Amino acid sequence: MNILWDFDGTLVDSYRLFVKLFKKVLGDDTSEEEIYSKMKVSFTHAFQYYQFTDERKKEFQALEAELLPSDFELFEGLQSVLQLAEHNFIVTHNSREVVKNVIQHHRLDQYFTKVIGWEDRFPRKPDATAYKHVLETYAIDLVVGDRELDLLPAKELGIPTCSFQNEHVAGMDYYVDSYTELYEILTKKL
Repeated sequence: MNILWDFDGTLVDSYRLFVKLFKKVLGDDTSEEEIYSKMKVSFTHAFQYYQFTDERKKEFQALEAELLPSDFELFEGLQSVLQLAEHNFIVTHNSREVVKNVIQHHRLDQYFTKVIGWEDRFPRKPDATAYKHVLETYAIDLVVGDRELDLLPAKELGIPTCSFQNEHVAGMDYYVDSYTELYEILTKKL
């Protein structure tokens, strides 16, 4: 079994970090819950919703660049699911370098065959080009993501999908709130 993963909000609990940075840049009393709901759609959506100028985007990116690999917390039970797969892949809008540093910090790098980040210059999800690139060499049996834009390319390509901690995404094959749930689903299929 081969699994393609999103990174932020799927492998690591990064939204709690990004929401705080976003709030700091906004500098007002916007609630963290509201910011989170906009980020769950996409960062582009959040930037547009809050009318971020290029200057504010750069301020956010500068704060983001200060984050350490240890700041990113893994979701509980993740490693047990990673171990089930023969190959795991990451397709993210984040930096490949940041992702590799985080997975190395958490001693998970041996589980990942390929990491595709923004540096690889594929069109942004929900475009399916990066997923097709992985499919040129490997089969993908499941795509796991926390946002609709992570899962739409899989649907387009006929790959089973798992929506992680997001029941608002319609038409997915699986919905889980924890990796213990996903582990149980996958072990029944093996």
